[in-house]
Amino acid sequence: MFGFGGAAAAALMLGTGAWEARSAFAAPTLKSDPFTLGVASGDPTSDGVVLWTRLAPDPFAQDGLGGMPPEPVRVHYEVAADERFRRVVRRGSVVASHELAHSVHPEVRGLAPDRTYWFRFKAGSAISPVGRTRTTPAPSASPRELKFAFASCQAWQDGYFTAYHHMAQEDLDLVVHLGDYLYESGVRTNKRGVTTDPKFHTETLDLARYRLQYGLYKSEAPLQEAHAAFPWIMTFDDHEVENNWAAGTSENGEDPVTFLRRRAAAFQALYEHAPLRRTQLPKGPDVQMYRRLPYGRLADFTMLDTRQYRDDQPCGDGTSADCADRFGTDRTLLGSRQRDWVLKGFSRSQARWQILGNQAPMGQTDHDPGPGTTVWMDPWDGYVAERNRLLAEADTRGVPNLVVITGDRHQNYAWDLKRDYADPESATVGSEFVGTSVTSGGDGADMTAQGETFLAANPHMKFFNSRRGYVRVTVDRERWTSDFRVLPFVTKPDAPISTRASVVVEDGTPGVQI
Repeated sequence: MFGFGGAAAAALMLGTGAWEARSAFAAPTLKSDPFTLGVASGDPTSDGVVLWTRLAPDPFAQDGLGGMPPEPVRVHYEVAADERFRRVVRRGSVVASHELAHSVHPEVRGLAPDRTYWFRFKAGSAISPVGRTRTTPAPSASPRELKFAFASCQAWQDGYFTAYHHMAQEDLDLVVHLGDYLYESGVRTNKRGVTTDPKFHTETLDLARYRLQYGLYKSEAPLQEAHAAFPWIMTFDDHEVENNWAAGTSENGEDPVTFLRRRAAAFQALYEHAPLRRTQLPKGPDVQMYRRLPYGRLADFTMLDTRQYRDDQPCGDGTSADCADRFGTDRTLLGSRQRDWVLKGFSRSQARWQILGNQAPMGQTDHDPGPGTTVWMDPWDGYVAERNRLLAEADTRGVPNLVVITGDRHQNYAWDLKRDYADPESATVGSEFVGTSVTSGGDGADMTAQGETFLAANPHMKFFNSRRGYVRVTVDRERWTSDFRVLPFVTKPDAPISTRASVVVEDGTPGVQI
């Protein structure tokens, strides 16, 4: 029911470059710049990277097709060892088709490890902006350090994407985006309170509307700037589809068939607007998003999918102080196949640092400073047995340094991961850094009443902050340092950025140190 037909499947393969040499397509005659949404690269390996762009001279066209004609278009690309493209090391072409909104995802191989490259596209006579990317170290290499940033949660109407402008100026090897790249809700006013075009007022439910929403978000210059500066490793959380969805279950009890159609549309639009590989091509409402990306022997990025395979949230979702179901031993957030894959990775990896790219906080977030425990049901607190098993297995299997990076919460946390939060004497087995939002929630504050409650109720929490921004990470063989980069405001443009706190994890010593 949800699979792609022959013509659409062919278009998907053309967009990845798998058939790039089979057919010729006429160069398009376009009346305006087709590269309005910029360029990007992602999922770097030691010998390659996936490139991305989408031809969209009018990204706000009502039909969601970006103002492009229905005919397929050949898009050429170049990868160079210098910014002026005097030393082009790879060139090729891919075919952009209307079935994928004229997006392309060429996978470039044969590059040197641990090296910076520049890339660009050409369609007809139009040439794209130049992007910069970087390969990872060779699998057997022991790199001196890794520098990356992670971010999440960027509601377009809540503020300016200034954080991405600052991120683009950082000295980084890559960026990790942990979800809520867009929000499904309608957008009635812009950042200045001016009413938007009516086509943006409705909630995103079908493919055309998701494409419009991505066009709106990706038209932001700072976001384009950060995509063009570094390769990104991306995943999704809930709002790319619908708030707090769980596997085939809609938050609002929508008919399952209708919801899966919506999920299929959301996943296709995500693929069309992200630098994802052929292995992330959605198959109707399903997409293979959990994956592992090594950074030599220094670190492994294990990207989780905490939405597609989970049981529904216990006790009606929300918060609860007495939900016995959240402790159910058969409840899963990851699904058995993904969980087994994660655990096997713990045993097989030779990396010094194990980095889990996670969507909703793993550590316990108690809202009650007294003897009781009140928690949200949507994150790992609603799936306690699986959390305990994952952390216990990491400990038992000798994972040297487990660090979880997380989005979702619109707040900054640094805290210890405990083998069992119900036991006050439980061992610390890892560390978690929860990053704030880019814009979601507006300006925020340095400290809030909720933050004071969390610090009082959660002794494993060592740092709290509620400003907007991102987390900059430097990892070497001795330590991990998370710099919480924050903005004083996002409801106005041009905010400065500063480091609110730097938190360290020492090699071989689980837990965070302020």
